[in-house]
Amino acid sequence: MEIIKKPILTEKASILTEKLNRYAFKVDHRANKIQIKTAVEAMFGVTVVAVNTAVVAGKAKSRYTKAGFVSGRSPKYKKAIITVKDGETIDFYSTI
Repeated sequence: MEIIKKPILTEKASILTEKLNRYAFKVDHRANKIQIKTAVEAMFGVTVVAVNTAVVAGKAKSRYTKAGFVSGRSPKYKKAIITVKDGETIDFYSTI
């Protein structure tokens, strides 16, 4: 099971990174906080202080096509916000 899927690089997440030394990731929905902590520490070599998780609900999407009105949902996902030790950083672009 791949625990960390990808980092969340949004404006809100970058503000958390600058001010509070926190990083946001999309993670596997079956992963718990302990598994997420060990995966981040192993992948980036940092000390994780805290892990907060949230399940983000998918948005309702709809559009009108030639075939008629089509509606559906974007998939839900689990988000993990990782707080790392002061003085340590995670560089997302070094692992590309």
